[in-house]
Amino acid sequence: MRKIVALGWAGAAMAAPAHSAVTASSDAGFAVENSVQVAADAATVYRLLSQPGRWWNGAHSYSGSAANLRLEPVAGGCFCEALPGEEGRVGSVEHARVIHAAPDRQLRLSGALGPLQAEAVTGTLTFDIAPSGKGVRVVMSYVVGGYIRMGAARIAPVVDKVLAEQLSGLKRAAEEDAAGRTGL
Repeated sequence: MRKIVALGWAGAAMAAPAHSAVTASSDAGFAVENSVQVAADAATVYRLLSQPGRWWNGAHSYSGSAANLRLEPVAGGCFCEALPGEEGRVGSVEHARVIHAAPDRQLRLSGALGPLQAEAVTGTLTFDIAPSGKGVRVVMSYVVGGYIRMGAARIAPVVDKVLAEQLSGLKRAAEEDAAGRTGL
């Protein structure tokens, strides 16, 4: 299973947001930051964060379907995934846990995403939402620290690309919702 997920992460390729970069990398971990301008209001973007099935690419999940993802935007809330099994038995995976929820401004989670779950690391994923022009600017940062057998410098660019893809999906979903409300 781990190899399949890792290969899915390695195959990430999609139009990058306005800004995407590995901002730091060392033997102790790495940091990535992605940002994008979204033609929607903060409430729409924040609401969609709790609906990852609408914007997360299922190829970067354990089940292969974003419909199995859920995120509860409250402290202690789970960014989790149902893993349908044989004979109706359902498994699950916790991707991250919400540690800070400030509606329409910020959502912060703690967890090791994707193949990092098998490593001895801690990751902090933050979504900052701020008014900008006729919409909002969303900055997504992910800071990872700990022991990574394959090396932080090696996996950091892959993680950056995967997260950039998810942020692009969030932008698309938010702009679709905003356009639907305005009748554009």
